[in-house]
Amino acid sequence: MSAIDDLVATAQSRAAAIAGGHLPRVPARGVVVLTCMDARIDPAALFGLAPGDAHVLRTAGGVVGAGELRSLAVSQRLLGTTEIAVILHTDCGMRTFTDAEFRDELEAETGVRPDWPETVFGDVEDDVRATVRRILDDPFIPHKKSVRGFVYDVATGRLDEVDPGRREMS
Repeated sequence: MSAIDDLVATAQSRAAAIAGGHLPRVPARGVVVLTCMDARIDPAALFGLAPGDAHVLRTAGGVVGAGELRSLAVSQRLLGTTEIAVILHTDCGMRTFTDAEFRDELEAETGVRPDWPETVFGDVEDDVRATVRRILDDPFIPHKKSVRGFVYDVATGRLDEVDPGRREMS
C-alpha cells in the first residue's frame, strides 16, 4: 500500500463524521495562516484550529509569490478573512541550498531552466519582515491592520512574534 493509498483509506473512514456537516465557506476565525510546507509544522495543532476555522496556505520556505498573493486576495475579498499570520521557522530546509543551485540541477537534468523568481534566504526574522512587507505592499489585499509575522522554533515548539520595525525592510 502506498502512502497515498493510506491517506485515501483514512479519508474514507472519516467521511461519515463529515457527511451532513455544514461548515461555512468563510473561515470562522477570519484568518489566513501562511507558512512553510515543512511537515514539522502543523498549523491545526499549533493553533488549535478545527475544520472551517482558517485558511492555511503552505509553500516551500513560506515564500510569497504571485500565486500566494492571489490566494490572499481571494481569501480577503471573496471569502471574508481580515487577518494574516505569517509563520516561518527555524531549521528550514530551504536554507540549505540556493535557488540558483537548484535551478542549475534541474536544467542539467531536464534541459530546461525554471523561470520562477529567485528567492534568497537570510536571517529568518528578516525573511518574516520581508514577507509581511510584500503582503502589505500588495494593492489587492484590502485588510492590512492585522498582518503579523512569527518564527516557529521546530526544536522547542515555541512561537515568537517578530518585531516588524527592528530592522529595515527592503
